[in-house]
Amino acid sequence: MDRPEILMAPGPTPVPPEVFLAQGSPLVYHRGPGYGALLRGVTEDLRRLFRTEGDVLVFTSSGTGGLESAVANLFSPGDRVVVPVAGYFGERFAGIARAYRLDVRTIDYEWGREVRAEDVAEAVAEAPTKGVLVQHSETSTGVVHDVEAIGRVTREAGVLLAVDAVSSLGAVPFEADAWGIDVAVSGSQKALSATPGLAFVAISERAWDAHREATSPRFYFDWSLYKESYDLPNPENPFTPAISLMQGLAAALRLYYQDGVEAVLERHRLLSSAVKEGIRALGLDLFGEGLERAWAVTSVRAPDGIDGNQLVARVRADHGIILAPGQGPLKGKVFRIGHLGYYQPTDILRCLAALEMTLADMGFPVKRGSGVAAAQEVLSAGASPG
Repeated sequence: MDRPEILMAPGPTPVPPEVFLAQGSPLVYHRGPGYGALLRGVTEDLRRLFRTEGDVLVFTSSGTGGLESAVANLFSPGDRVVVPVAGYFGERFAGIARAYRLDVRTIDYEWGREVRAEDVAEAVAEAPTKGVLVQHSETSTGVVHDVEAIGRVTREAGVLLAVDAVSSLGAVPFEADAWGIDVAVSGSQKALSATPGLAFVAISERAWDAHREATSPRFYFDWSLYKESYDLPNPENPFTPAISLMQGLAAALRLYYQDGVEAVLERHRLLSSAVKEGIRALGLDLFGEGLERAWAVTSVRAPDGIDGNQLVARVRADHGIILAPGQGPLKGKVFRIGHLGYYQPTDILRCLAALEMTLADMGFPVKRGSGVAAAQEVLSAGASPG
């Protein structure tokens, strides 16, 4: 009997049945009061999650579409932007900026390092700069950068700050307004545990001012078109939206707030700690800096003599559990475990048990049950060990 595979990668994440049920319900018409109420409710819930008083727009796209909207709406060709690159998605943000013919100054780090606010300050000070584009959670490494400190730099320098919060929003603390973030982008398929296909963008007043002056070409992602449609008596999208996905996202947000933001964040912290202690107990090394903040994704160094890609493939083939391989220069060197979204303690224990058995089958010496036992200790105590 074929069984569904178990997602333990950093997105898409497992989807609760309530979300699938909402997506399978009859569609509301997208040019009427039913969809207007749906859109209004979703955007208000997202504003609370972003912790912003500004506008939030929803696009039918992946998170990358939301990132492209930030570049297209904030900047003009030739504008200088600073882009810290410490992983695959830092490279992507820089690539989008280059596609719009911006003057891109990267700050290149070894993958797995944290972005340093002082490095950003130095790069911004080198020449007149319009903005900084940075990840909050760099999904390819699991590292969560100190966006709050970077925001202090950009505010002092008077430059815009656009943040990729695709794998961080809802999984780790996030404060768009308090941290001075002008644009924050996230997606439906990560910590909210909805299905892929929606991007949401939080926009500050400073960002709207920049948008009005920017001359980069845009159409589908033109913020003004969405703002005008949202301001109608019955809010709507300027183009046909993914209605079923919106209905699913509304259900996912209800579940999130039903548990409570602080409780959900604490769950992410606890599961992250359980994974990391379980990995250490297996004799494996964690990868990346700032592990205490990496509540969304854990990156693990593949042990000597074992290819990380082969390990991931074996866990999937033998146990039906999907882990994520390394990307770019980390291919074969690390593997990644996602624990953001609709996960429970037993999911973590099952994942660690499958990893233990696979490592043993591949010749790595493990003490059976050691990883599971270490994770259980964390979960039972309800707090991470010092």
